[in-house]
Amino acid sequence: MKIYIGSDHAGVDLKKLAIDHLTKMGFTVQDLGPFNHDSVDYPDYAHPVAERVQADGSSKGVLICGSGNGVAMTANKHEHIKAALCWTPEIAQLAREHNNANILVLPARFVSEALALQMIETFFTTDFEGGRHSKRVNKIDCR
Repeated sequence: MKIYIGSDHAGVDLKKLAIDHLTKMGFTVQDLGPFNHDSVDYPDYAHPVAERVQADGSSKGVLICGSGNGVAMTANKHEHIKAALCWTPEIAQLAREHNNANILVLPARFVSEALALQMIETFFTTDFEGGRHSKRVNKIDCR
């Protein structure tokens, strides 16, 4: 599985850790930036991640910004994208099991590095349960 990852300036350091962790887990990761701490506009990075996940249905994504809200709102504007803002491994697990989320969103300023890596591990090793959840998930896209 290919994973596309992007952030804003607040998420650059956590993004680097996430890439290392995902690579160690055996995933192919494409970093869509940014690559330094200069101030940037988060939509400039969230849109490309969402577009690539949307185009390649077998891929997933990770987006990181200070609160996670901006990149989540941006990504969720794209059809078939279900970007889930997570703050615990349990929420990350439910985002996959019940909501079939395809982009994990992390709030860099509000979670520790260790907690973020736990969420990454959980999100990318949890499958969608389907069943009763499929009917609900299929109602998300309104386009």
